[in-house]
Parts: sequence; structure tokens; C-alpha cells
Amino acid sequence: MALFDLPLDELREYRSASTAPADFDTFWSKTLDEARSHDLDARFEYVDTGLSTVKVYDVTFAGFGGHPVKGWFTIPAEVSAPIPVVVEFIGYGGGRGLPHEHLLWASTGRAHFVMDTRGQGSAWGGGGGTPDPVGGAPAYPGFMTRGIDAPDNYYYRRVFTDGVRAVEAARSHPLADPARTVALGSSQGGGISIAVGGLVPDLAAVAPDVPFLCDYPRAATLTDRHPYREIGLYLKTHRGHTEEALRTLSYFDGVHFAARGNAPALFSAALEDQTCPPSTVFAAFNAWAHDEKAIEVYEFNDHEGGGPYQDAAKVRWLRSFA
Repeated sequence: MALFDLPLDELREYRSASTAPADFDTFWSKTLDEARSHDLDARFEYVDTGLSTVKVYDVTFAGFGGHPVKGWFTIPAEVSAPIPVVVEFIGYGGGRGLPHEHLLWASTGRAHFVMDTRGQGSAWGGGGGTPDPVGGAPAYPGFMTRGIDAPDNYYYRRVFTDGVRAVEAARSHPLADPARTVALGSSQGGGISIAVGGLVPDLAAVAPDVPFLCDYPRAATLTDRHPYREIGLYLKTHRGHTEEALRTLSYFDGVHFAARGNAPALFSAALEDQTCPPSTVFAAFNAWAHDEKAIEVYEFNDHEGGGPYQDAAKVRWLRSFA
């Protein structure tokens, strides 16, 4: 499909109609306090991968509810003093995969922590191994409506909390420099990085690519592509529950986390992206609170966005921050 959303000049001015709940900050403060009542218990176990230029550690840490969450921590082989750390979050359906799938950031001389996404890791890539032990109310297959009956139950409450704890786990390693910590990811990973950017006050930078989980009211009615379509299909069956569902989603909208973003940010958007429509990406970008922000726009790309070109842009951009 060619351009289907707003023209670029209107995208640059677009603001979401989504409203943050009055208790948004209280909700998240309480959620993170509850998570931190559990010992982080970050464990780094060396793995012999056969890779000679990096060292890889199999990580387990306590996320939401104290549940064990997996990750990979990769560092350049010869590092002996603290270095910047990139914390990466994964796209929808994927998992942490295998260590050799994640060599870019360690190749730039940084530490790299990639978080497994609970309950996912079975749709593409090398798979994942973190279960989600929390049940929920009836949901459409996928993750978008799991626990959508109430904010306390919603799936992404657990995932976003895991994301904050992943930053804490990465920073706990003696070779990671906490002051030079970056959060980034693409699609769902971009949405998680926006949430983490709004919840962790002292990141060095945030770089969300074609981010998912932003501007739910527009996304759910603009595109019929999954995963956003899961919301409509749930409401197609659960007639009359639209207001309740949108209220729950308002606690997890990237637009509201962006309004609390305290770090420089580099976003990217693709103007033919039907999975994460460009207006939903610009809604988060335009709301981002930190003055130092930029967005790369790929006019003729769908959800693949800038791909390797955007990776190169991030490598150049991050030199100023971490």
C-alpha cells in the first residue's frame, strides 16, 4: 500500500486524542515499588558460544512479581573497565533468540543486554524461554487483549515492569556504566523502550524504531493489520466493552510515557507502515518531553522501516550520548 495516513507536514504537528488517566503516575509508581520488593537477583552465567570477539552471559533476573526473566549480556572480549550499555527490547512474537543474532552493539564497543519477552518467543527468530506465569480474563489470541479487563491485569503491565528491571539488571554488571545506559528496540521493542524511557528518569538516550503500543484509540481504528487488529476482534465479540478496554489501554499508551521522557531520543517512522501507522509513531514523538529529539522518516517503507540504514543512523547518533 502507498501512503494511507496523514501527509508528512500534518504528521509533524499531529497530537493524539488519548488522555492519560489521573492516577497514571501513581499506578506506575506503585507497580514498580511492588516489583522492587523482590530482590533483583541478577545472575550472569558465562556461556561458551564459540564467538572470539565477544563474551556472552546467560542472564536471569527478577521481573514483575519476582518472576524470572531471561536475557543475554554481551560485551567485547577484551573489556576491563565499565563501558556504555545498550538495553534492547524485542519485536512482537520474538524472543531473545541465540547470542550470535545480537552482535551489532558489542561490535561498537558497548555492552549489550537483550531482554527476553515473557510469554513470547515462538513466532520468529531463535525463540525465547521466559514464561508468563500470570493468567487472565478471556482474550483474543495474541497478547494485546490479555488482561484488558483491568489495568492491574493487563499483559503489558508485566512486560513494561520487566523492561525497567532489565535496565536495573544490566546496570548491575560491573562492566556496565550506569550513567551511559541506552534503551532501544523496534516495533514492540520500540514501544517497550518508550515506556522504559518514561519510567526510568536517568537514561542517557532512547531510540525507538517504528514503535508499537502508541496512540491506541487511533491505531485500533485506522489499521486492520495485526497486532492492533486483535483489539477490534476482541471488541467485535465483547460488544459494549470499548470504553472499558480503552481505559485499560490508556495506562499503557506510549504517548503518555513519551510525555515523561527525560532523555534525548531518536525515533524512526515509515510512511507506508500499516502495522504501526506513522501517525501513531508521530503521536509519541511529538509528545516526547526532552527537547533533544529527532525522527528519521522512510517514505516508501512498510513496517521494516529503515532496517540496516536505521541501525547505521543509531550507531552515528549514539556517539554523542553513550
